[in-house]
Amino acid sequence: MAKLVGGLAVSHVPAIGRAIADHKQQDAYWKPFFDGFGPAHDWLAKVRPEVVVVLYNDHGLNFFLDKMPTFSVGAAAQYSNADEGWGLPVRHPFKGDPDLSWHVIEHLVEEEFDLVTCQELLVDHAFCIPMELFWPNGDMPPAVPICFNTVQHPLPSALRSYKLGQALGRAIESWPEDKRVAVIATGGLSHQLDGERAGFINKEFDLLCLDRLVNDPKALTGYTTRELVALSGSQGVEVLMWIAMSAALTGRRRHIHSHYHIPISNTAAALLVIENEAVPSPA
Repeated sequence: MAKLVGGLAVSHVPAIGRAIADHKQQDAYWKPFFDGFGPAHDWLAKVRPEVVVVLYNDHGLNFFLDKMPTFSVGAAAQYSNADEGWGLPVRHPFKGDPDLSWHVIEHLVEEEFDLVTCQELLVDHAFCIPMELFWPNGDMPPAVPICFNTVQHPLPSALRSYKLGQALGRAIESWPEDKRVAVIATGGLSHQLDGERAGFINKEFDLLCLDRLVNDPKALTGYTTRELVALSGSQGVEVLMWIAMSAALTGRRRHIHSHYHIPISNTAAALLVIENEAVPSPA
């Protein structure tokens, strides 16, 4: 059976992709952000995930306001990326794992989640930048993309996202393949790109989220969507993917590393690594 080794979460600000392309990791503006990834790379080298499930949100590349599924799952052998308007480099396709994709799809449908299954799917900066950050040398494992609606209201609630994460964890651990799997969440933390609160960042709430995601993720499900927007900004609702990632972990959550830095563009940028420790069976 598959082993769920842990979860990671990271911001996906498009400017990060441009900094990577332009080799600005040591520039004064970017160095504090990129310097936070050493422990994450060390942990990945130790646990060596063979497949990753990436929880992210589409930015108009596949879905727009006229048709916006709540949850969609990729079931392709590869995923091409395309620039959805930020002028980011277009790299080679990312490898998929259709076997795990279909296992997850079937399991989630059995648990009464209504999904859109995508046998063709383009991936945008929300998927690509985290993969580049965690595997800067390019040796990336195959991925299963799961897209959340964080754009068109009504959004999935924090509780619904938590429950999807729980179901995802059960699906991964019931996969009959003997492979190590990690779950990656992308987006956030607090930010708002437009309107009267453009540039809004709530450091206090972000740090609370980083703590709760390790120690009590279910506590975050008590916030309504309106409350999340008020506390984290209209785009800060991307924390829904972080909640689902933490909920997917089936064992004890062991904090490996976290890093928080502002500003990156006008966004709070965060990183979190949690190991999924197996709970010993009762004697």
